Amino acid sequence: MEILSNINIQFYLITYLIAGIPFGMLIVKIIYGINLREAGSGSIGVTNVLRVVKEIDAKKAKILALTTFIFDATKGAVIILIAKYFFDISAETQWAIAVLSVIGHCFSPYLGFEGGKGIATGVGVMFVMLPLEAVIGLVAWFIVGKVFRVSSLASMAGLFGFLISNYFLHPVLPIIQTHAPIIIIAFIILYKHIPNIKRLIQGKEEKVI
Repeated sequence: MEILSNINIQFYLITYLIAGIPFGMLIVKIIYGINLREAGSGSIGVTNVLRVVKEIDAKKAKILALTTFIFDATKGAVIILIAKYFFDISAETQWAIAVLSVIGHCFSPYLGFEGGKGIATGVGVMFVMLPLEAVIGLVAWFIVGKVFRVSSLASMAGLFGFLISNYFLHPVLPIIQTHAPIIIIAFIILYKHIPNIKRLIQGKEEKVI
């Protein structure tokens, strides 16, 4: 099968190893000497970078959170672009790379298969694969974030904004003829947000953004 050719398997391995790099954790550790997993919510993602750095250096909190977002978003997207334009990798394999990017970020091999919650990395790969839906999801995230100032609620709004728009814009995904990759990514993100969803239901989720 083409999707399991040697070059593709190499891309899958590289994708998982690169996507697993916890950039937020590295940034905070290098600049402030703080282990992000032992501070704030314990997450390695953008929101916890913002939360933790805000308490130390409020002026740099948003800059470092944005830097984390950019690194987390591009680590999967860049691999897809390289695979597509330099190696002429098939659409099926590109989608497999997209899924593995989110898996690598959420279940990092460097953190005992723990990791972030997949939003930034998911946004990055979807900007390559489905740019219009990704923009719609970001708009939903921004609006809900501005109104309610709760990161997890904004993330869920962005995810569902993306999924709903995808359903209407692409009832069937071009070429691969299945929504399986998107369903897998959405499931992983929802799974990683279960604690946040529970706190939202209980009214205990903190405002951050």
